[in-house]
Amino acid sequence: MDYKSSGVDIDLADKFVDRIKRMVGTTHDDRVVSGVSRFAALYRMDEKRLLAASTDGVGTKLKLAIETNTHDTIGIDLVAMCVNDLICTGARPMFFLDYFATGKLKLEVGESVLKGIVAGCRQGRLALIGGETAEMPGTYLEGDYDLAGFSVGEVFQQDLVDGSAVMPGQTIIGIASSGYHSNGYSLVRKLIEKSGNETLKSAALTPTRIYVDLIQSLREHMGTAVTGMANITGSGLLNVPRMNLAHSYHIDYMPTEDQLPPVMATLNKVSGLSEAELCRTFNMGVGFAFATTEPDKALTWLQAREEKAWVLGHVGNEDAGEVYLKGAKL
Repeated sequence: MDYKSSGVDIDLADKFVDRIKRMVGTTHDDRVVSGVSRFAALYRMDEKRLLAASTDGVGTKLKLAIETNTHDTIGIDLVAMCVNDLICTGARPMFFLDYFATGKLKLEVGESVLKGIVAGCRQGRLALIGGETAEMPGTYLEGDYDLAGFSVGEVFQQDLVDGSAVMPGQTIIGIASSGYHSNGYSLVRKLIEKSGNETLKSAALTPTRIYVDLIQSLREHMGTAVTGMANITGSGLLNVPRMNLAHSYHIDYMPTEDQLPPVMATLNKVSGLSEAELCRTFNMGVGFAFATTEPDKALTWLQAREEKAWVLGHVGNEDAGEVYLKGAKL
């Protein structure tokens, strides 16, 4: 059982993005610095400042929230999926908007979801300044709902992390995830079903970790020694090259089974998938990664804060944009 057989075709999604790039580009003016390929889009406000923007949802993790009647944490996931992308540019998060769509509004459910969004915004240092609630009978089944989020931040030109300083020989460090975050849940749900252990649903609902405070403090400590950053989201380790697609990335170490969140260790075994296939789908215990010229300084700082972090590998000069997992192309 793999991600494609569970109903999600990553390669097809990539083809779709490639097909629409030119059409999307026709809307750009000379203030558009970059699209979302590097986690967040950048729009120039003036010579010194840029706006960073990102949007995302929480995928079919929603199904587990609905099945277990657990609605007060899924909003944290929504904020996290947006703001963890945003900070990869070096941006300071400013504000957030949400979109909540359902067949028929249930006040208790809506309030619980919003409680999670507010908690996520507090963790991510975002002001929740607006949103949209849509009742769409006939579109959603009874009890179903969907979420989308939109985050905006600001970054000064001098603080921008655009990956241009990422160079071969630099070290890649990974920081622990809290679980699956909000990716790969079409497969996660299938694996829970295959395991026959319904209690794993609650464990799989652990909210996505929000890295805002940690990464901002790390950058204050490290300065320009942090050269690139990657939110390890959908497609797992294939997100690492988004720091700078001109290089290759060599991953020689991944967290061991005993270092993984227990639900992840259990479902990895149930899947029967190879480590490579798992790393193409899940974060495998690494929720955020960065490239640095001073790995010892970074690890010492992280360990002093009791953060789980590992040297994953290094930046290389082989095939541009490729990831090598323990010597084999991922």
